[in-house]
Amino acid sequence: MSLISPACRDALQLWLDSLSALAGRSENTKTAYSGDVTEFLTFMTLHHSERQGLAALARITVSDMRAWMADQRASGVGARSLARKLSAVKSFYRWLSEREGFEPTAVLSTRAPKFTKKLPRPLAEDAARAMIETVEVQSANDWISARDVAVVTLLYGCGLRISEALSLTGTDAPLPETLRIIGKGNKERIVPVLPAARAAVDRYLKLCPYTQTADKALFRGVRGGPLNPRAIQGVMAKARMQLGLPATATPHALRHSFATHLLSAGGDLRAIQELLGHASLSTTQTYTAVDTARLMEVYNRAHPKA
Repeated sequence: MSLISPACRDALQLWLDSLSALAGRSENTKTAYSGDVTEFLTFMTLHHSERQGLAALARITVSDMRAWMADQRASGVGARSLARKLSAVKSFYRWLSEREGFEPTAVLSTRAPKFTKKLPRPLAEDAARAMIETVEVQSANDWISARDVAVVTLLYGCGLRISEALSLTGTDAPLPETLRIIGKGNKERIVPVLPAARAAVDRYLKLCPYTQTADKALFRGVRGGPLNPRAIQGVMAKARMQLGLPATATPHALRHSFATHLLSAGGDLRAIQELLGHASLSTTQTYTAVDTARLMEVYNRAHPKA
């Protein structure tokens, strides 16, 4: 039997539905939020030794929040994960307090644990080029080889997420000079397509044995269905082992590399924000830290007083 009261369960589902309708959150995000809030509500039930109805949720105190966070840390939940869980709980409480008319200060004033943000791990420019070249020789089948090169070239040359590259359809072929991409949160952006990326996709299209139609995925798997992202993750894993690159050399690292290399070349931070589809400039500013970190490495190695 569920430890969560029917009223709380219904409220949770209404909130999750509102995330889809108003915020355009992905199914993965909704699933994570659902798990985080369900876990929180279950803890409060056990903590108070009774099911927590909506009225009881409105009476949660700062002490209750401290007890939940202490329980999470004792269970081995890291600071980053706990901050994510707290964010989900706060989001739910903002919505619930507006709907039920109570003051959510005890929850909203709870501070997330501090943690050091992990900097993106981009590839060096020569490593990014070597990755594309090495991906090309992983398959003996010419059309599969051309397909894999086309995908990784789009990731690095246009800064696409792998899900965005694999969401392209026959209507996008041949690739135009700019692509209209719908990213996270249904945020739309226009991305320039480099000649090298267009050429890579053109070569794939010429070799692909499957007919392109408007309603079908541009990139196909071996049997003709939509290409699974695991195929690209796998071919990059093989390539990075051959090149001696770390495990961080993933498809998403190519997107990081795109941003970092643009910034190194003097790209404008706000322009890069638009190209990546970041909702907040602070997310894009992470790449400034990456570039500075690399600059300091060079400085420390080369400076005569280092």
